[in-house]
Amino acid sequence: MRKCNIDNPSNGYKIIVVDDEIGIIDSLSIFLKRSGYEFTGVTDPLEAIERVKNEHFDLMLLDFIMTPIHGDKVVEEIRKFNKELYILLLTGHKDLAPPLETIRRLDIQGYCEKSDKFDQLLLLIESGIKAISQMNLIKKINAELKDTYEKLEKSYMESIQTLRYTVEAKDAYTRGHSDRVSEFAVLIGKYLNISAEDLRTLQIGGLFHDIGKIGVPDSILLKTAKLTDDEYSEIKNHPTIGAHILSTATIFQNLIPIVKHHHERYDGNGYPSKLKGEDIPYLARITAVADTFDAMTSKRTYRDALPLDVVKAEVERCKGSQFDPKIADVFLDILNNHYDEIVEIQNKY
Repeated sequence: MRKCNIDNPSNGYKIIVVDDEIGIIDSLSIFLKRSGYEFTGVTDPLEAIERVKNEHFDLMLLDFIMTPIHGDKVVEEIRKFNKELYILLLTGHKDLAPPLETIRRLDIQGYCEKSDKFDQLLLLIESGIKAISQMNLIKKINAELKDTYEKLEKSYMESIQTLRYTVEAKDAYTRGHSDRVSEFAVLIGKYLNISAEDLRTLQIGGLFHDIGKIGVPDSILLKTAKLTDDEYSEIKNHPTIGAHILSTATIFQNLIPIVKHHHERYDGNGYPSKLKGEDIPYLARITAVADTFDAMTSKRTYRDALPLDVVKAEVERCKGSQFDPKIADVFLDILNNHYDEIVEIQNKY
């Protein structure tokens, strides 16, 4: 049991006792305060529900047979908004205790018969307080780990963003491209009804999908004339380079499939791994459509942005060859019926 300073019981855990017999309340008040706990006594079970809703308590001692509602109904209401409160049920007789399945369903941690002596009850309370103490410690550790993880993630994100901005400084086309690809991919993902976690991965994966261009020579990256076969081979290395950059951080492992495989083709003729069909990671297939769309609708040194009807025809033509046909169909529906959302993204960058 946690040692409490009896001279300062506010250092103790907070216990609420709910019993419609004022004598029980008074007896437990003396007993629990002497043991160093902060005590609240309530005779009305409906009031007890409101007290728990608006105040913090560590443990509840709850009579089973009460009016206007029994203890199991009190717990049922409390569990709708508080899953953590440790609850011990008090019964006048063991035959009056609720069924075991009810105790389990409502997550009641234990029950005890009422008695003039409180020894058994004290043991149950001590056991409960130890459990509560451990749960609080675990929550504290988890919060600290989460804080540390978030700081580490922020540090890595800043480092990768620096690399990304370096690429954008080298290549004017890349500036804004990754942001748009990120948002287009998320838009497609939403219409595919993918999970919030996958949408987050699409968002960050889109931002970093071209990070590997940091390893492509400027002479190739900035060339306005047609690339030679050797130069094109160098460009095709950027997904592998990007995946290697991200592989040094465990927290970015879920981004690697997007970065490495967004240039794969559904027919198996893409790069770097020549993956085919559903062997290509799903989020990479989504990003591939978003990436190609932005490339077609962006002004380049050697051509203007392609008109929308040409873009639609190209997406339709490449269904099943370059693009996953189901993803392509969803994107064509966006272009035909929700194009204002596309324009909104384009106007941001």
